[in-house]
Amino acid sequence: MTARAVQVVTEVAPVDRPFDYAVTDATDLVGIGDRVRVDFNHRSVRGWVTGDAVWSEGLKPLVKWLGYGPPPSLMDLLAWASERWYSPLSRLLIATSPRRLVTTITPPPPSAPLAEAVAHVATAFAPGVLQVSPNTDPLALILGAYARVSSSEGSLLVLVPTEAWAQRLRGRLEQRGLAVAAGEAQWDRMRAGWPVVVGSRGAALAPVPRVAGAVVVDADDESYRNTGAPTWDAVTMLRERCRRDGAPLWCTSMVPSPSLLDRGTYEIEVDVASGWPRLEVVDRRTSDPHDGVLSRPSLDAAHRALGGNEALAVTVVLQRLGSGRLFACRTCGELARCAHCTQAEEEFGDQLACGARHEPRANFCRTCGATNLKRVRVGVTTLARDVAAQLSCPVSELTASSEAARPLERVVVGTEAVWQRVRRSALVIFVDFDQYLLAPRESARREAVVAVGKAGRLVGSRREGRGLVVLQTRRGGDEVISALERGRFDEIVEGDVATARDLGASPFGARAEVTGEGGASFVEQFGGDVSVHPTSLGFELRAPDVATLVDALGRAQRPFAKLRVAVQ
Repeated sequence: MTARAVQVVTEVAPVDRPFDYAVTDATDLVGIGDRVRVDFNHRSVRGWVTGDAVWSEGLKPLVKWLGYGPPPSLMDLLAWASERWYSPLSRLLIATSPRRLVTTITPPPPSAPLAEAVAHVATAFAPGVLQVSPNTDPLALILGAYARVSSSEGSLLVLVPTEAWAQRLRGRLEQRGLAVAAGEAQWDRMRAGWPVVVGSRGAALAPVPRVAGAVVVDADDESYRNTGAPTWDAVTMLRERCRRDGAPLWCTSMVPSPSLLDRGTYEIEVDVASGWPRLEVVDRRTSDPHDGVLSRPSLDAAHRALGGNEALAVTVVLQRLGSGRLFACRTCGELARCAHCTQAEEEFGDQLACGARHEPRANFCRTCGATNLKRVRVGVTTLARDVAAQLSCPVSELTASSEAARPLERVVVGTEAVWQRVRRSALVIFVDFDQYLLAPRESARREAVVAVGKAGRLVGSRREGRGLVVLQTRRGGDEVISALERGRFDEIVEGDVATARDLGASPFGARAEVTGEGGASFVEQFGGDVSVHPTSLGFELRAPDVATLVDALGRAQRPFAKLRVAVQ
């Protein structure tokens, strides 16, 4: 056997560089991307082969070949991603490797054309961004994408926000004759290059040798961004992957963000307004002050829903603003808002002010001058108790920590965890919609619209006339509420683009959050095009573009103290 050596990156994340090892007769099968076991500083650790090396005497041998890892074609992308999100390469290699050992790969089935009975359902759209209603079935777009790329080399990747959705979609595609791989249990099928791969965020790193095309449903959904380190984004990752493979990319969104609009052609679905749910807006400023957490119109709608035959009749959603509390005037019902930035005001000692403390002031109403402001924020547990009392029926409380297998009552009160557990409901009530509208984020308006869209998937569309979404608010005439009533969001989209441009947010700038004990010494190294801004948790780095930020991070020395850098 010709003397041969390879480069290996180990699972020891702090040592983020390859080491050379010699290939033996027992490990002669090893190839780029494969998993191996090596002797690293007298420790037996696992690693990945990242490339060939120059053989020399004295190299430690590979201890064992452990099986297949990501394909060689994926290694350059992972190296790019480790720089883009300031991450050890091993973290990304773990994300695209199987949890079990895979030592055999069977050839994939061919990409068969769509059957005639299925082909008529497929709809052809140009690659790019498609604005759709919440009740638009993505199946036609996915089948159209498959019909376009089925004759090309590679796999069609389809991403949806949750694994449960991915499993349902997989079944629908298999019923229509497509060969589909999905989930960790079928990693070997993905590695072999099956025609279609369906999954959630992790499918952006599916180990297919080549991407023929990709579809991302609800591309602005927050689930596509990894909240742990590294904070990689599936849409950005998939965009780069498609660019490298010359593959088309389709993205759908209810309200496209500025970052998503930067990714190509923008189309709007025909008759998008009819796919949004029926709405009823309740202005709590004019409600009877003796009403409970559910206003009289909401209570009437809930009783009508309970009189129907839906297994789950009423879903009450409460979005909370951290530790802050909303205040409203007992006399005129107006919310306490900052005169400078219009954000909701909180109580700081004996004064009111927004989170940025622009104009601290005494406790009084700016509209009518009354001094009897009241707190209008409650928690989910208190809300569930009050709703149960108003409706005189049992209520299930649902949060992210709730037991998944627990059966639900006909009335559910919870946070946005309801989108994961509830599939259908006759009525959805946003008990305090102002918590969305006044959230201290540049994306607050878009997130408010998306929340109503997710509620619309539970109740059905206007054209179906099946269910209802009730918005309880103290902001009558708000442009977001007006857009929701019309089902048209052009002004919201244009406003978000203008805001992102003014704030230097993506795609008009790049940011990174720096936290941890070593944050202060780390940010001292930056200057010039990369500015440093203190935050309540640490520091924020801002740059005019991603390339400038990534280059500056690559040149900075990492301190020995604990440090977390989350590149957006």
